[in-house]
Amino acid sequence: MKYVLVDSSNDVVGTVDSTTISTAEDYFIGRKQFVDRDTFYSLYRILTRKEYELNQEAFIRKPSSEWWDDEERYLDIDKQ
Repeated sequence: MKYVLVDSSNDVVGTVDSTTISTAEDYFIGRKQFVDRDTFYSLYRILTRKEYELNQEAFIRKPSSEWWDDEERYLDIDKQ
């Protein structure tokens, strides 16, 4: 399974083909030369390639409902 390393800007920093997430985690932590896992996870996330692509698609996709188009155009304060 392919895993991606994603930074806080949601950009892919690295990829690895690994059998488990723990081996992918060890690879990325070693590659970035972090000793402390907490510091590593404060800067990066490890996701499967599919999870990352679904997240990207969700940001690009048009909203499925636009309820605000059915609302009237006046402010509540104007009702009085």
